Amino acid sequence: MRLASKCVPLLLLALLAQTALAQSDYPRRPIKMILPNAPGSSNDTLSRVLGARMGDVIGQQIVIENQAGASGLIGMESTKNSAPDGYTIASASPSGMTIAPNLRKSLPYDPLKDFEFVSMFAVLPNMLVVTPSLPVKSTKELIDWCKSHPGQINMASAGPGSQSHLAGAMMQVMGHFESVHVPYKGGGASVLSVMTGESQWTITPASAAIGHVRSGKLRALAQSLPQRTPLLPGLPPVAETIPGFSYSAWNGLVTPKDTPRPVIEKLRAALVKTLALPEVKAAIEKQGAEIVTDTPEEFRKLVEDEIRETGKVVKAAGLKIQ
Repeated sequence: MRLASKCVPLLLLALLAQTALAQSDYPRRPIKMILPNAPGSSNDTLSRVLGARMGDVIGQQIVIENQAGASGLIGMESTKNSAPDGYTIASASPSGMTIAPNLRKSLPYDPLKDFEFVSMFAVLPNMLVVTPSLPVKSTKELIDWCKSHPGQINMASAGPGSQSHLAGAMMQVMGHFESVHVPYKGGGASVLSVMTGESQWTITPASAAIGHVRSGKLRALAQSLPQRTPLLPGLPPVAETIPGFSYSAWNGLVTPKDTPRPVIEKLRAALVKTLALPEVKAAIEKQGAEIVTDTPEEFRKLVEDEIRETGKVVKAAGLKIQ
């Protein structure tokens, strides 16, 4: 009995030493990055830019795996259920982390309790655009036009509860004006409806609209960051007309709950180093996105705050919980 009692602490020490060694050697094999979005989406594009070079920095290949569906729920649930060893990470975005908790009665995961946060890596401003035939050239003129033409101005969105719907709803609530919400099946269709004049305006990811603005098929009025940005020179923020307005998408890395802190720190260090590479910075900015990094604690706080603020918008928009 005495021998057995002495062996237990030795076994524990051996296990702890083995775990510490595994963490210090991390990563020893390829890392899977789950994308809870479809190929070609802004999250997909930015994450592939990041993953291609981050693998070089961290010393192992990062294998991209799209697990799209259910507004990000499928990919995030898969991440939650993966082993917390650092070999499965996910590129998270608002759809699965802050919007879904406010639109569904039950989720297969808890955004705040089931993941470890690594860092954000990009913020994607939305762009307020109108059909070129609409005689407005500023956010204030759009608001005034909507007020003077009640029931005649359509706001297109990518669907009920989408980021474009919530951003547009927030604009109307904070700007004290109304438009007719016309939901489409996806962002591409909603942007096309504004280009053709079927709808009069939308607020959509800058990456989805900037090419059409340059070709003259859309007119840009403003962007959704709280301040001006060199990424969209000359384009004022909506907040200059509607004080306090800010509704932009973001991307960030998360891992399953209980991933060891040393592994989180290695991932974050590799992420920051990758984003500093000139070619990565240029590729991300080309997509109309700003590079942003933060601490795990700051990232968690952002998600927590955004869940609360999105809830207010959902309530103001009168969206039904599924």
